[in-house]
Formats: sequence, C-alpha cells, structure tokens
Amino acid sequence: MTWTGPRLPSATAIIPALDEERSIGAVLGAIPRDIVTEVIVVDGGSADGTAAVAAAHGATVMSEPRRGYGRACALGAAAAHGEALVFLDADGAADPREIAGLLAPIARNEADLVLGSRLTGAMAAGAMPWHQRVGNRLSALLLRLLYGLPVTDLGPFRAVRRASLAGMALDDETYGWPTEMIVKAARARWRVAEVPVNWRPRTGGRSKISGTVRGTLLATFHILWTIARHSRT
Repeated sequence: MTWTGPRLPSATAIIPALDEERSIGAVLGAIPRDIVTEVIVVDGGSADGTAAVAAAHGATVMSEPRRGYGRACALGAAAAHGEALVFLDADGAADPREIAGLLAPIARNEADLVLGSRLTGAMAAGAMPWHQRVGNRLSALLLRLLYGLPVTDLGPFRAVRRASLAGMALDDETYGWPTEMIVKAARARWRVAEVPVNWRPRTGGRSKISGTVRGTLLATFHILWTIARHSRT
C-alpha cells in the first residue's frame, strides 16, 4: 500500500523462524522496504535452509539455537535500531504489506503498542482452527475482565515503540512472550490499539503450536496463566 499519512517511524521487522524455508522467502519479499529499514530474522536452530534463504533476501540473520519464541523475539529486539519494532511470523499467515497500517497509530501518536486483529480483519478459510479461535477468545475476554483492555485478539503481528519496549522487563522465553507484553503494557497504562489485519493459512506444514488440539490447549493454558498471574503482581 502507498502511505499518504503522517511520517511513519523508521521500523525494524523482527521475524522468529524455525524450519520455515518454504515460506520465509515470500514473507521477506513482501515486506515494504520503503517503510521497513531493517529486517532481522532470528533463526531458532533450523534444520533446513531457513537461514540461507533469509540471508539471500537481504535480512540480517541472527542465530538463537535455544528454543523459545520469546527468547528469539527478545534477541531481535535487543539488536534492532528502528524507532518502531514490527513482529511477524515466518509462516506466511500475515501479510507484510499491512505493516504501514500497524505503524499508523504510532505515527499519529495515538498508541505505543498496536495489535493486528485477525478476528476483525478478513480471515481466509482454514487460516485459524476452531480450537485456536476458542482459546484466543477466552484470552481476550480475560484481558478485558482483568485489565479493562478492549482487545479482540492476541495475535503475533504487532508494532511497538522500541524505546517503550526497551524499558519493559519481559521474562517469558516461550510463546507467552507476546501475551506478557500486552499485560505489562496494560499495567503500565500504555496506549494499546488494534487494527484489522488479513490472515491466511500458513505456507507449508502444520503449525508447531496450533496445528493440534493438544498443542493449542497447552498454549492457551500458558497464555491464560500469564494473563492471570500478572494481574496479581
């Protein structure tokens, strides 16, 4: 998309990746480089050619062989230089061409953290299994009840001011890291906004988390526990 609003902040895209050779090239190719000035791919010990494909597409590739989604995100954030950080996955479900829309509330000085809502955007058939939808709705409901945060989705596609995130202590090294960011932002009274984003089926293979009912249940339990425990601290 062509952006005609206020100046967008310089942005670093941070992409945790594990065995995403089949999808990461298209993801990187779709990132608008007139908006995103830096792309960091954090490879979590892939057994395929993920790192080589990322490097061939001009990304800075960092290695984090210890497993953990949060650990990979934190490593990328610590190395970033952009005024804003955009987090997205390497599986092709998010459309990088929507990054300008994520950055817009920050550019208008309306938000410190912007969440891409898959549930208010266009959801392609098969893009989110029913058990993932249920877990996501429960998590969003708990955020509204405990924190008064009117969000609909806890999706990974998001933008945040780098300076704000640098001052936030995030402890979760797993897939609870994005949720911990939201609850600590709410406690710190950050301005949190949502924008609708389109969501597509992932490219190739089954999700490491939402690909099974068991994996989704474990992830949902961990996310709900993250939300609940920080409400008491």
